[in-house]
Amino acid sequence: MNKSFLASRNFRDGSSAAGLPALIFLAVLFVMPIAILFMQSFEGGNFEHYAKAIFDDLYRGVLINTLLIAAYVAAICLVLGYPVAYFLANAPPFWATAGLIFLLVPFWTSILVRTYGWMVILGRNGTVNRLLLDMGLIETPLQLINNVTGVLIGMVHVLLPYMVFPLFAVMKRMDSNLLAAAEGLGASRWEVFRRVYFPLTLPGVLAGVTLVFVLSIGFYITPALLGGGKVTMSALLIERQVSQFLNWGFASALSVVLLVVTLLVHLALKLVLKGNMQWS
Repeated sequence: MNKSFLASRNFRDGSSAAGLPALIFLAVLFVMPIAILFMQSFEGGNFEHYAKAIFDDLYRGVLINTLLIAAYVAAICLVLGYPVAYFLANAPPFWATAGLIFLLVPFWTSILVRTYGWMVILGRNGTVNRLLLDMGLIETPLQLINNVTGVLIGMVHVLLPYMVFPLFAVMKRMDSNLLAAAEGLGASRWEVFRRVYFPLTLPGVLAGVTLVFVLSIGFYITPALLGGGKVTMSALLIERQVSQFLNWGFASALSVVLLVVTLLVHLALKLVLKGNMQWS
């Protein structure tokens, strides 16, 4: 008994020692920068920067606009990514591999290059407008960039794989016997999907929505280029506070507010979906 206890204790001590470098890495590169950011936000020893970030109509409007765009992107990625993940999880090996390759290929190209590509495609004289004009579907070119539409298209293109992969991982591990049992008990295909399949995939939905939402609120290049200066998001606002006004304290307060709001949204999503994760 004593030998077993000592062996278990030595194992735990060894595991703690092995994990120490990772803890130091996180502390130096994650916890410490956030702590410095938090301290800078109280420049002057008061809540002036936070009051301005939260109650000023301009900055509150930018924050709300950022959250709305991130929510739109997450919703569109979920609608588009769910069928794609379902196909990849249930397709024959050849087609599943081909689909995963097509999802991974964009990662080999810079976001900046992809954004410029969308500017060429969606521009006033771009591919889409020329095609629609040649087909006679429109008389004047559509305004597809320098607005929210262009920003959404560019962001969805970049972030769609981040929705598909968590859903694919959950769907691939699903026990098909549960679906067969539901069908054997007389449930229709819609009932099987609604009451069995979809609840089983809710952990993947939560992971994908959270990942896409968090990445969306920090986007900088795509809104800056496809928005044409007409779509302002929090990342652009924070960058201007630092580069143009050298106002590190206010930029830090904006960053902290954005971080807190992101955590609150994630918690809300988790609470909403938790009650439906009966199979997770």
